[in-house]
Amino acid sequence: MTITDHQAKYLAHELTRRFPSGSDARLAGALVDAQVDLNPHQVDAALFAFNSPLSKGALLADEVGLGKTIEAGLVILQRWAERKRRILVVTPANLRKQWHQELTEKFALPCRILDAKSFNDAVKLARPPFDDPTHVLICSYQFARSKETDVSRTPWDLAVFDEAHRLRNVYKPSNVIANSLKRALGRTHKLLLTATPLQNSILELYGLVTFIDEHAFGDVNSFREQFASLGDDRRFRSLKTRLAPLCHRTLRRQVTQYIAYTQRRPILQPFSPEESEDRLYHLVSEYLQRDNLQALPKGQRSLLTLVLRKLLASSTFAIAGALQTIVDRLKQQVGDDAAGDGLTETLDRDYEALDETEEEWGEDEGRAPLPPDVRAAIAQEIADLEAFATLARGIEHNAKGKALLTALDIAFAQLRELGARDKAIIFTESRRTQDYLQRVLADAGYGEDVVLFNGSNTDDRSRAIYAAWLAQHEGTDKVTGAKAADMRSALVDWFREQGRIMIATEAGAEGINLQFCSLVVNYDLPWNPQRIEQRIGRCHRYGQKHDVVVVNFLNSKNAADQRVYELLDEKFRLFDGIFGASDEVLGAIESGVEFEKRIAAIYQTCRHPEEIRKAFDSLQLELSLEITEAMTDTRRKLLEHFDEEVRERLRMRNESSVAQRDRFEDMLMTLTRHELGERATHLGDGVFDLEDAPSGSISAGRYELPRRSGEAHLYRLGSPLAEWVVEQAKARELYPAAAISFRYDPRQGRISAVEGMVGKSGWLLASLLSVESLDRAEDHMMFAARVDDGTRLDVDALGRMLRLDASVSGPCDIPPDVAAALSADEARRQADVQLDISTRNAQFLDAESTKLDDWADDLKLGLEREIKELERQIKEVRKGATAALTLEDKLAARKRVQAIESSRNEKRKRLFEAQDEIEQRRDALLADVEARLDQSSRLERLFTIRWTVTA
Repeated sequence: MTITDHQAKYLAHELTRRFPSGSDARLAGALVDAQVDLNPHQVDAALFAFNSPLSKGALLADEVGLGKTIEAGLVILQRWAERKRRILVVTPANLRKQWHQELTEKFALPCRILDAKSFNDAVKLARPPFDDPTHVLICSYQFARSKETDVSRTPWDLAVFDEAHRLRNVYKPSNVIANSLKRALGRTHKLLLTATPLQNSILELYGLVTFIDEHAFGDVNSFREQFASLGDDRRFRSLKTRLAPLCHRTLRRQVTQYIAYTQRRPILQPFSPEESEDRLYHLVSEYLQRDNLQALPKGQRSLLTLVLRKLLASSTFAIAGALQTIVDRLKQQVGDDAAGDGLTETLDRDYEALDETEEEWGEDEGRAPLPPDVRAAIAQEIADLEAFATLARGIEHNAKGKALLTALDIAFAQLRELGARDKAIIFTESRRTQDYLQRVLADAGYGEDVVLFNGSNTDDRSRAIYAAWLAQHEGTDKVTGAKAADMRSALVDWFREQGRIMIATEAGAEGINLQFCSLVVNYDLPWNPQRIEQRIGRCHRYGQKHDVVVVNFLNSKNAADQRVYELLDEKFRLFDGIFGASDEVLGAIESGVEFEKRIAAIYQTCRHPEEIRKAFDSLQLELSLEITEAMTDTRRKLLEHFDEEVRERLRMRNESSVAQRDRFEDMLMTLTRHELGERATHLGDGVFDLEDAPSGSISAGRYELPRRSGEAHLYRLGSPLAEWVVEQAKARELYPAAAISFRYDPRQGRISAVEGMVGKSGWLLASLLSVESLDRAEDHMMFAARVDDGTRLDVDALGRMLRLDASVSGPCDIPPDVAAALSADEARRQADVQLDISTRNAQFLDAESTKLDDWADDLKLGLEREIKELERQIKEVRKGATAALTLEDKLAARKRVQAIESSRNEKRKRLFEAQDEIEQRRDALLADVEARLDQSSRLERLFTIRWTVTA
């Protein structure tokens, strides 16, 4: 296609123009830039988050498995494109790497995980750790809370909260983390993500909504009085209406037209430990249950006990190494030798998830008393631990390791029946167990098919795979230059293309996507249901084409292990079905950490089978009570819409988003071909080779639009080459007026809007109107046109005409009467646009006024309630005084009445003052909004042309 410089200038401005909130076109660039095919419900959710420029945020509550991370990624990407780049993602610690990978791979956004080390490194370099507009920052809830002052100092453009149900009790002063984050990010636009916004109490919705916008409702008491009981239809409708601008929820059953779900198929492989393994288990378990232990730091005893129990259940090789580590540390302590790493640092080399577990668990409260003779106690512990370690080292084979081979045979046979590839991801929580399993699999004939995946990946095979991968992808955007990220990509690629089995540690496998693998083996089963769901979700996710087989192991001699598996399987439904763990159950436990702590406490305190049975029965009963049908019904009515209503909206959204994306890609590539000229060779379908780079900051080589092969430089509007292309076209000086001939060829696709223009000529003035209001800007392409025969043309026809093949005849003069007519048309068009914006902003103002009126009424309701309560008390005391028999009792009652009346009168006075104060606060808030509504505009004339359309 051949276009002119005038058309190039039009396309450059069209590609970069800013659209109003809620417009489908606003996300067009993001839809193109995403390295994943987006579903319409994800586009719908992202547009909801932009719905009103006065909004302080949104709650995206799609059911599990619908891609809330993708929805948030779209919002973040759009903010990034708008140069609003101070963005914070707050997530559970064990999801930080997953967020980093999703945003990096799917949206090509530069990200940085902020933790204690990176924070301290920034401080040493005198850089504000949080004030970084060059990266999307990702941190955990606990870390953000611990750095509340630093977080509050940063002028954030957006804060995203994953697993946001952790914030739902923010109205309780005891919820320290939620209240700290609310204070630190009070004025920031917030995006909350959770599949379980309402679990046990309607007050949880109050907490989440007021975390976003403190003026959405009054205080908690007025909310409770109005909405705690929703039997009244009027109140129910009122609450639903007030939630509607803030809460968005889509269900899985509403999107089956766009997403094909596969099943989970469980395999439970029992094993029976040998006598020596069993004896080791009981000896170490009894040791960990002792009241006083010198080996474990007092403030970390619960955490380290958990880790040691996990290693004990993993393998004898894992616990042997841990026991020796403890012995070495105790001997240092006896000898006053402070050299060497701490116990947690040493254990972390084997149990890689220790740092995240430590952050989630926190420190123990209180200190256990020390025995009087510390040195003697340490000596006894050393002797015991050395005996345990000797026993562990003497065990050469584990029953569970042998059971793994049996389970793999069964599972691979199932995969072949399903038509899936023979690939398995085996999860363990220990590096030493990982090495043991590699030996077991090598002896069984799997040696060349196995790759390890952990936090360091320093083994010879990993290094060889990495070196080969670097050589293969040299010069492409697949190589990031960050060794840790590139190593992970290399190992996953090898597993996809050549390998059969990947053995991964918990921390090592965070954030990787393995849709090509259909077998998940939980060699060590975490007690945290959310970690299990995250593991299985590496394979059982959008894009998986086959049912996923999930293998678990069960120690047939351990009653506690059996009850844990029963809870995870029957209550959490983690291992079978289409969707895995249900929203209701995962939400009921607040966070998997709390459930994990409950399990750990049972292992630590229960010594006999009957104690174990009673403890698990109690925990199971609590889970059942927390999941009530009444609350499920309330959630459905409040937050969900009719299926047909949603499906129709998604159908329209799908058609619109696909059209917008295709149009955007077409414009970008047309402009690129024009501006690069002979510098590049275009290969079609958004792929081209750049032979002559226009500047030193731009690399030559192959470029391709997102969602192509992924082997070339990613070509997107924000890439250096595309920015050069756009700026080149925008800055080009054009004739005051030019004669251009457009060629319409219906064989290249009929355009009904243009067909009627064939054989006609006229004039066109193209301008760009930029309007700023409500702290946001939007651009409008304006056309003023005249046809020689006096017929009228619509805007759509002119825009389509400017994308036809064309050639310039040369400059021409504009007749004065034509220039005047075009200017008048331009002025009318500008007035229409500004009136449209003003009308739209008035609607936003009305919605904000209604919200603030409701907020003020809520607060006044609370004050009036207190007065009513005092009047009720007065009536009761007066009634008591009438019934009193003695003068003393009557006088005492009278004094009580006077005291309450005095309090009531004081509250009445305060009510009037408070009502005035509330009205003043409401008016001040509205005045602030009205001030932001003022428009400022700038008009830029792009070009004037004398046009002709020929066939």
